[in-house]
Amino acid sequence: MDSRIQNVLDQYHQRMDEERRQGRVEAPGGRDGGQDMRMRAVGPQTGQLLNILARSLEAPTILELGTSFGYSGIWLAEAARATGGKLITMEKHDYKSAHARAMAEQAGLADYIDFRVGDAVAMIATLDVKVDFILVDLWKELYVPCLEAFFPKLNPGAIVVADNMIRPGNEFVQSYGRAIRAKEGVTSVLLPVGTGIEVSRYQP
Repeated sequence: MDSRIQNVLDQYHQRMDEERRQGRVEAPGGRDGGQDMRMRAVGPQTGQLLNILARSLEAPTILELGTSFGYSGIWLAEAARATGGKLITMEKHDYKSAHARAMAEQAGLADYIDFRVGDAVAMIATLDVKVDFILVDLWKELYVPCLEAFFPKLNPGAIVVADNMIRPGNEFVQSYGRAIRAKEGVTSVLLPVGTGIEVSRYQP
């Protein structure tokens, strides 16, 4: 990582440490009230693994479902820059997407990212490109609907990573695990990295 990217990652890591010390506080209006400032980021181990996996592909089109405040997008955009690829990142809330864009600009990576705001399933349906790498890390009840939307858009050899598969490990992520493993042409493994990630490869 160059110094600009490392500086941005250090800022994120400091914010993560502060959140852990403060404990969980429910935002006014709940998670969708437009005032939720918790990062809920994948963490450095998962971020590094995402970067390694995305860098293994040649000029990949990367799709991130759940921009949040932009932490995982830094790891993915760095991989996009290194390989001649691009990152499309989708987020429900514009204030989170705006923060992510500002951090990407600090890191010198904004030119490699297409920021989109809105309903993830609807935006996936409008994609006019095939995808080589996907990170699924949004509200868990959307995991399976997003899978059904993006699966027809996967290129052969595409890699799909879903976060929070062990923690919280609720019925929604369990349903996603069963659903992606049932897809024709998919091989998949659950890894105890971070909060648990399901890494899947599509090879029809």
